[in-house]
Amino acid sequence: MAEERKDIVRKARRILVKVGSGVLTTSGGIDRKIIKNLADEIALLSRRGLQFVIVSSGAIASGRGRMEFSGSLKNLPQKQAAAAVGQRILMDVYSRAFEKHGIAVAQMLLTMSDLVDRRRYLNTRNTLSTLMEWKVIPIINENDTVSVEEIKFGDNDTLAAMMANIMEANLLINLTNTEGLYDRNPRRDSGRAVLIPLVKEITEEIESFTSSEADPSGTGGMKSKVMAARRVTAFGIPCIIAPGRRKGVLGDIFEGNETGTLFLPMKTHMTSKKYWIAYTLRSRGKLHIDDGAAAAVVEKGKSLLPSGIVGVEGDFAVGDPVTCVDAKGANIAKGLVNYSAADLEKIKGLKTSRIEQVLGSKPYDEVIHRDNMAVSKSARKTAGRDTSA
Repeated sequence: MAEERKDIVRKARRILVKVGSGVLTTSGGIDRKIIKNLADEIALLSRRGLQFVIVSSGAIASGRGRMEFSGSLKNLPQKQAAAAVGQRILMDVYSRAFEKHGIAVAQMLLTMSDLVDRRRYLNTRNTLSTLMEWKVIPIINENDTVSVEEIKFGDNDTLAAMMANIMEANLLINLTNTEGLYDRNPRRDSGRAVLIPLVKEITEEIESFTSSEADPSGTGGMKSKVMAARRVTAFGIPCIIAPGRRKGVLGDIFEGNETGTLFLPMKTHMTSKKYWIAYTLRSRGKLHIDDGAAAAVVEKGKSLLPSGIVGVEGDFAVGDPVTCVDAKGANIAKGLVNYSAADLEKIKGLKTSRIEQVLGSKPYDEVIHRDNMAVSKSARKTAGRDTSA
């Protein structure tokens, strides 16, 4: 196991570090010492040629501390206002900490809508790439001042997983306020909880160890961190959940020491585009497909044709993401449709040769082309074909 860790960190050149609110904040606001230690370590590692991107929580907690609110914020406007106050403070602390090492930082505030749109997604990737070429460290956070439920990532663990894909990271390090993943909640059962140093595959048993219970200053919990690990390992990126308040934690990781929990990448993984479809886009509807179509999609990697569709749910347009559901009701794939819901209601169950006859034109034979479809891992396993989506 030690050799696996050393091999992973030796090959890692692009690293995303996610820092949670439970690591960065105290009841009084930002813990400046933690950010100083983090900047010192990243600066040292950057001299070896490593490139870093940081996804940082802490804006709302920082703003709450600055405004001296003792209790929790009661509604969305209060949280957004606290983020507006706290984000400036957060960036100022980061900027000062890295400035001592001659390193510039850049602020990037994102919402889900920035990544759902393919053009804006690519623009975000190009901006990140340019900043790293300039040896500037991007500090990324959700734009909490404008985010509402429809455009929220949910938590910064999800944002970190998406950004690791966009920057094509070699490693995601998720710094949290525990030592890593335990086989049970260490806060409730500290006497029996055992740290898991290595996860080769995120199984149902591994998921059962997690909790949605978050630190009072955060929004995630170990469950969201493991789900983020699932996302990045599906793209071929290893992930380490490690104790963020421990001084020298990044140095320990890059020495290959057994620090935190290492999640190994899947041996076969998705392309960047299919990862974007599977994990970034939110489905606008469902296509119910028959057994023959399900087998063609899952087992043979074929495109979805109208003849295999037995039902249409939702109101979606051409190019929207939709979920493919088999006869048992299981979600087996997600893809970008070539036809609207209204048109699919007319051509479902028909052979491709009849599309033009019914619609007056036939722009595509396929309802979803295989290049624009991501098959779920559970469906591939059920079919005994666990290959890249």
